[in-house]
Amino acid sequence: MEPGRALIVDDNRVNRELLTFVLEVGGFEVHSTDRPEQALQIVEQYHPDLLLVDVQLPGMSGLEFTRRIRGLNDQTHPCIIIVTSYAMESDRERAFEAGCDGYITKPIDTRTFASEVLNILGRRSEGRAMAAGAY
Repeated sequence: MEPGRALIVDDNRVNRELLTFVLEVGGFEVHSTDRPEQALQIVEQYHPDLLLVDVQLPGMSGLEFTRRIRGLNDQTHPCIIIVTSYAMESDRERAFEAGCDGYITKPIDTRTFASEVLNILGRRSEGRAMAAGAY
């Protein structure tokens, strides 16, 4: 899977900068924001292939944001990965129930993060291809 367009939604500036740097080195074109409401507008205009979303966001949780993205009626179906400091199994389960494709805990390993993201994107693409072939 080749890198594409990514949107980072995290209210921590240092986290946004680190994730941006790591993804850009990995070949992604990256936009970022600290506000989920602004992220919804960016998704509609920018059509990212990948969303990296923190769980704790001001005004709307990352899980609610994910549900909103999944509820859009357009052709926007980005890969959504939660990147969070929460590591409880129940948090992971809630993320997948909300429609996330991946769950990565902080602190991230900057040496392997881009590869981990590409693996999740690849698994998602393979799953979509297999589902399309089932018809």
